[in-house]
Amino acid sequence: MDITELYQCFLQCDGVSTDTRNILPNSLFFALKGDNFDANEFAQDALNKGAAYVIMDNKKLVTDPTKMLYVQDALGALQQLAKHHRQQLGLPIIALTGSNGKTTSKELIATVLSKKYKITATKGNLNNHIGVPLTLLSITEDTDLGIIEMGANHKQEIAMLCELADPDFGYITNFGKAHLDGFGGFEGVIKAKSELYDYLEDNHKTAFVNIDDPRQDAKTITFSRFTFGNDESADIVIDKLEAQPNATVYYKGEVINSNLTGIYNATNIAAALTIGQFFNVDFTDIKQAIADYIPTNNRSQWITKGESMILLDAYNANPSSMDAVLTNFDHLKDDRDKVFILGDMLELGKEGLKEHKDIITRLAEVNNKTAYFIGKEFSKASINNKHENIYHFDTFELFKQHIEEVSNTVFQNKLILIKGSRGIALERALDLI
Repeated sequence: MDITELYQCFLQCDGVSTDTRNILPNSLFFALKGDNFDANEFAQDALNKGAAYVIMDNKKLVTDPTKMLYVQDALGALQQLAKHHRQQLGLPIIALTGSNGKTTSKELIATVLSKKYKITATKGNLNNHIGVPLTLLSITEDTDLGIIEMGANHKQEIAMLCELADPDFGYITNFGKAHLDGFGGFEGVIKAKSELYDYLEDNHKTAFVNIDDPRQDAKTITFSRFTFGNDESADIVIDKLEAQPNATVYYKGEVINSNLTGIYNATNIAAALTIGQFFNVDFTDIKQAIADYIPTNNRSQWITKGESMILLDAYNANPSSMDAVLTNFDHLKDDRDKVFILGDMLELGKEGLKEHKDIITRLAEVNNKTAYFIGKEFSKASINNKHENIYHFDTFELFKQHIEEVSNTVFQNKLILIKGSRGIALERALDLI
């Protein structure tokens, strides 16, 4: 089956599905393989649940050639279909990536641009080799602008996603210490994320750039860009960024308030402001969109429990994002004692031990605090690091047992930070407070 035939099938359908647990009626179902599953085995189940066609790459399991359409590689077919669909769309696409803040930035940018345009944006963090094609295929002729978030944990992944999405604009939030194992260190992170810049430059497209970040400034100096920052040379000159406790941006004598926390989120807001200004969204609408945005998915959420305030930022963690949130937490003006509930930072490879030790050492120097470190990485790093009011637990279950034994009154009238990698699922700590 060639791409034009596959595209005709796609046009007859009302969407694309890849999971038999969530089949869209009259959808085109792609039977993908994973480490522990082969969706080819569920082809008939997909049809029974309402799929119009199933794209399969196991010929032996094709029992109805009119509905079960054979291809060499189902994942490759999904990606090529997305690329072909993108080529039929006459609309601009903004791609964004970065080590930290890309999902929040994407949500803010989409919220701002939605004030003037019909937007299709990446849902949640479906930003990988499967999620990006699914987002592209969800774009319809009614869409004015597409926003595609791109994630990666190894080199050449961003380059491949750019080939599919063919972005007209791009934004990199930052270069940070994330997925160090897959990228081969921090320099590998910079090279891999910069694949977006390489694509924009090679195809004469435009980058949105925070020129207060020297690395971003240097990487984009030679090609088309639209900039923001405190420097007077920026296209959008930001007067000041602040976070006490909520992220605030000062611009042309105006104050842009938000429900986000941290100076890092003030930068994300400045990016959304910049892109909104570039696309001629009314400034009053930009302010309102940012003020109305409420963070979800365990990202920078303030939660009140009794007399305690909790900053829940447990969607993910790496050394750069951990440093940013700890710095923000240090600077909060609050008389309450601070409690840190921190989980392992995963996928750091050989850098992991040092990075976890650095966090423990940093917390040991904070006054009027209690710190709970959860996970095997922090436990390994804690050897010979015995400090007052610092506790280490190999697992969340051991931490929970400890809290239940000493009573959750330890969390009363406190300022509490919860942060860790997704695999640790530290949002569970909310039930203990």
